[in-house]
Amino acid sequence: MKLPYFYQHMLGFLAVIIILLYTSLFSFIRLSRESAFNSTQEDLFTYAETIVESANDYDDLSREQRILDKFNVNIAVVDNQGKVVYPSLTPNIVSRIIPEDLEDLKAGERQTSIVELGVDGEEENHMMVYVPYFSQSTGEYGGFVSVMTPFSIVDDEINALEGHLFRAFFIATIVSIIISALLAWYQVNRINRLRKAAHKVTQGEYDVRVSYSDRDELDNLSRDFNKMILALDQSQKELDRQEERRKSFMQDAAHEMRTPLTTINGLLEGLEYGIIDESNRLRSIQLMRKETTRLIKLVNENLDYENIRSNRIKLIKKEILLSNIFEEIDYQMKKLSKKSNNTLNVEDMKDMTVFADYDRLKQILVNLIKNAIQFTDNGEINVWAEKTEYGTKLFIQDNGIGMSEKQLKNIWERYYKADTSRQNTLYGESGLGLSIVQQLVHLHGAVIDVRSKENKGTLFSVEFPDSPELEKELQKNRQQDILE
Repeated sequence: MKLPYFYQHMLGFLAVIIILLYTSLFSFIRLSRESAFNSTQEDLFTYAETIVESANDYDDLSREQRILDKFNVNIAVVDNQGKVVYPSLTPNIVSRIIPEDLEDLKAGERQTSIVELGVDGEEENHMMVYVPYFSQSTGEYGGFVSVMTPFSIVDDEINALEGHLFRAFFIATIVSIIISALLAWYQVNRINRLRKAAHKVTQGEYDVRVSYSDRDELDNLSRDFNKMILALDQSQKELDRQEERRKSFMQDAAHEMRTPLTTINGLLEGLEYGIIDESNRLRSIQLMRKETTRLIKLVNENLDYENIRSNRIKLIKKEILLSNIFEEIDYQMKKLSKKSNNTLNVEDMKDMTVFADYDRLKQILVNLIKNAIQFTDNGEINVWAEKTEYGTKLFIQDNGIGMSEKQLKNIWERYYKADTSRQNTLYGESGLGLSIVQQLVHLHGAVIDVRSKENKGTLFSVEFPDSPELEKELQKNRQQDILE
């Protein structure tokens, strides 16, 4: 059977409240009965003991009886022979007021019993207490004094109390139903807000947010729901962006390949049909070789990038002496820097080391230095290193054209070119260099940072941790810096 959550919640609240109320009610009534019984019993014992202590003549207790008549209490005295000394009673009543076991009384113990006695022709329950008395001269058992009162008085009081309590609890039950309904409506309404928000999300609306106050688990759920929607929104935007990048990649790859292929095809047609004379044949072959080399480099860079992203590259990390690797890079890069009238300054690294894969470290540094040379004319490129708390930090700084904030956000994108006018320079810039650098830095567990100002230059820094333990600390510190 289907039962809406509202009614489940309401019945749950109501069940708890009603059980609590009526458990308290019946416990209170029982306690009241016991309390009334004990109170009446103690009063009767007090009357009986007062009579036993103060009476001189048990044959005439009319004075005491007149006093007790005001409290609807009756006295009876029975001697040790079982004969009623006071007052005169019918045999039927006498047989009822004498207890069956007199041994306890003879031993000096008090007794209590409930008996039915006729009053005005009707049987009525009476509470009777028995207190023994003894001869003052001999100390022998002389009989007992019985004091009785109709128990209906107590019953009437308890019944009246029960009536008032049941009326009060009936009203409390009605109020409980209303409160349960309000509480259930409030909780269900909060859940419905989440449900409606979730429904909107399924329709593609990612700007939905649910308000919360950090009071309970539902508020925690609302907060996590908002985080989930934010993550979904970002994921969707990332998917859209990747789709755009995919389209852009196809266009860029086609463009990058079309230009050299068109050049090669044109030269081949010229050679085939004899359009190119003998004096230009060698130059045409050299040009085709250059374009072929460019195509091979483009394909290799794409394959390299995909292998890195797919974790198909195994790094062999070890301690590398920086002076050795920069000696090779300095020799290799100075030719390129001179062609653009730049000066490459590599600081003396002395005995400084870095924990990295040799070939991939060299690939990172070559790409960064090439990037600096490419965007600098008649300037300086400075390279140096420092030891840090976590490992070794390498710096590549230029005073070239720099980048805007928008360009800085996109430099790690595949095929992104900060300056499209330089895409056909002698460096063969394809837009993959920095993307490869970022992936290689990530594989090393290192951290890369870039700062730049337009027409002021750019500074790249890469920090390599000295051990796997320091790598965790470095990444943790990096996340804290991003959050702050």
